[in-house]
Amino acid sequence: MRIRVLLCDDHTILRDGLRNLLEGESDLHVVGEASDGQQAIDAVQELQPDVILMDINMPGMGGVEAVEKLTAEHPNIRILILTMYNHDEYLFRTIRAGAKGYLLKDSPVSEVVEAIRKVMSGGSVLNPSLTDKLMASYREPRDESAEKLSPRELEVLTALVQGLSNKLIAEQLFISETTVKLHISNIYRKLGVKSRSQAIMYAVREKLVVF
Repeated sequence: MRIRVLLCDDHTILRDGLRNLLEGESDLHVVGEASDGQQAIDAVQELQPDVILMDINMPGMGGVEAVEKLTAEHPNIRILILTMYNHDEYLFRTIRAGAKGYLLKDSPVSEVVEAIRKVMSGGSVLNPSLTDKLMASYREPRDESAEKLSPRELEVLTALVQGLSNKLIAEQLFISETTVKLHISNIYRKLGVKSRSQAIMYAVREKLVVF
């Protein structure tokens, strides 16, 4: 089954280029385009995309507000930010709202393609430069939440930071996918987060794992 992708960016040339590149992949299919957040919201119900590639700064409704509205109305939607902005505010707001990944527009096309596949399979993606930036920006003491996690939960959290899917985590730790999901649920509860992306950012920010 091909992954259904919706492109949301106000630059027609960029959308055309992305469409041509993504359509060259046998497992990807661009089902539609939008030039602002509201158009993306309107298109979701009709086009039923699996993944949305979302820009941040657009006329009308921007990407941050669109992510907040879309994830509230469609909690299973997978939104991957693709933008030129590496500002902390945008990064934190979109991830908190439920975006599954954040990439910069200077990323190689192959990285964008793999990111789409990764979020589709349940993973999360952060541009490496943003991960480094997060680690360099936060100097608070290690959060006590780390002590609440069991050794196995820390192993699972490390695997999440590495971007592994539930299936790969299960294979790596020699446990079932059901057990992986249980550990992830416990991690969310203990850290007070609601998504993989939020758990990853929390882990990086508080230096809970070494990778």
